[in-house]
Amino acid sequence: MRDQVLFDKIDLHLIRVLHTVLTERSVSRAAVRLGMHQPAVSAALKRLRDLADDPLLVRSGSGMVPTDAGLRMVEPAASILRAAEVLFTDARGFDPRTAANTFRIAASDYLDPLFLPQLVAQIKTQAPLARIEILPLSPDAHYHAQLAQGDVDVVIGNWPAPPDDLHMGRLFGDEVVCLVRADHPAVKRGWDRAAWLDAEHIAPTPTHPGARGVIDDYLGSVGLQRNIAARCAHFGLIPAMVASSLLVLTTGRQYCERFVEQLPLAILVPPVEFPRLMYYQLWHERTHTSAAVIWLRERVKSVAASLRKE
Repeated sequence: MRDQVLFDKIDLHLIRVLHTVLTERSVSRAAVRLGMHQPAVSAALKRLRDLADDPLLVRSGSGMVPTDAGLRMVEPAASILRAAEVLFTDARGFDPRTAANTFRIAASDYLDPLFLPQLVAQIKTQAPLARIEILPLSPDAHYHAQLAQGDVDVVIGNWPAPPDDLHMGRLFGDEVVCLVRADHPAVKRGWDRAAWLDAEHIAPTPTHPGARGVIDDYLGSVGLQRNIAARCAHFGLIPAMVASSLLVLTTGRQYCERFVEQLPLAILVPPVEFPRLMYYQLWHERTHTSAAVIWLRERVKSVAASLRKE
């Protein structure tokens, strides 16, 4: 209880006076540095001495020196002041050239495969001291909780209906197409709805238990069901699987077009009319006004715009 009473009597200004007096070893010089009148600094020092039950600064010859207790307080006081500066810097503004923030981004790998590499490149070019953590949207990832708890700054992905309890920024829309191997039978003879539904499809592993994904959610809404013969948690590996099998991948055109020149693949229009895939970034109210996260969201938006097909 006594410690709590002492803590309640300490404010940041008092810590600044403490650190300045101890480092300047002079009440008058500390007053000049702090822009205060000397009697006010003396009064603050008296409060500090009462709180510490120690003189903190004592005379030695013609000058003053910190006591042992005072010397032990110099670094903790400096640490508190540095932490306070970091704490409020983001509220005042964000300078990417000097910022050492850690940006945490949870992203679906259904995105254009160039998206995350270009995002990382842009962040590191403009904020060279920043650190970046790219986190997956995996079956055990609860991005609502991660955003609320500060474990993630933004989530990037596609949802039929984004959660209405999070802030949302639209990135781009994309046409739904099918990716198949170049000599897939459907490339030559085409397919109708029945043939497409019966074909062997490959789909990503759901992002959370019970989820079907945007393609199967839409099919279910119109009373259709496709034959999913394979699932894979590593979306970036699926095009290679498609190129060596009769599997069909149904996803955004922009993603598929990145692979048709690298692998023996072809893009086909599905015989089901899908709505466009919409990609968003989501963030929590807790970071809505954060200057650092606003800057990060602008980088995400900028990269999305640079990759968007006209």
